[in-house]
Amino acid sequence: MNQPVPAAVLQGVDAQALATGRLEIAAALRWSARLGLNEGVCNHYSLELAPDRYLINPQGLHWSEVRPADVLLINGAGQVLDGPHPLEPTAFFIHSWIHRLNPHARAVLHTHMPYATALTLVQGGRLAWCNQNTLRFHGRVAYDDTYNGLALDDAEGRRIASGLNGADVLFMASHGVTVVGQSVAWAFDDLYYLERACMHQVIATQAAGGRPLREIPEALCARTAAQIAGERQQSDLFMQAVIRMLDRDEPGWR
Repeated sequence: MNQPVPAAVLQGVDAQALATGRLEIAAALRWSARLGLNEGVCNHYSLELAPDRYLINPQGLHWSEVRPADVLLINGAGQVLDGPHPLEPTAFFIHSWIHRLNPHARAVLHTHMPYATALTLVQGGRLAWCNQNTLRFHGRVAYDDTYNGLALDDAEGRRIASGLNGADVLFMASHGVTVVGQSVAWAFDDLYYLERACMHQVIATQAAGGRPLREIPEALCARTAAQIAGERQQSDLFMQAVIRMLDRDEPGWR
């Protein structure tokens, strides 16, 4: 268990919000690993708890082994304020700028998950509005079509973050994908369905043999997206189910 965090470090962070945030990040990471959305010990999930106070997974741990106590509390300068591990540099540059430039991005989930990343490897790759899982992202997607190598400085972090520009999903050319949301539960639910949507698109493209994918009319896309947006309770229920299943299958993970 973590020792109590000094009040000077918390700076307005509610202790319960800190504990819940650590629990949900660890749960999302472990479940992502089960689904094969992880890559080595890379990629990161973060959550803004208060101005200049963020949670993020540490450098060097596989997602399947992260416990709530391993999740770092950091500030906007990349200093670890609480937690037993170091912070990975590219995580700080990408996540800190996304949080700073996109106020709606309280939770920021960055992965190289297979099918979503596959779309970023296609010249002009885009989500096709052809199935129900995709429609939840209608009007919420941005594309960064420039690849500049590793994000190891503020300039590249800011460039990537600027590309999000109020969207909830950013496809990053030749790199991966970032999904943001108001909470870990909402962002994780979107991350899950984004990978499913991309998987269906890749499979359908292969099966089509050159034939075009179905196109759902624009008005129906917008109406369906609004319907799905009105069911956010499902996102919270999904996170609760993940935590229950981890409790069942991995005693002591907390």
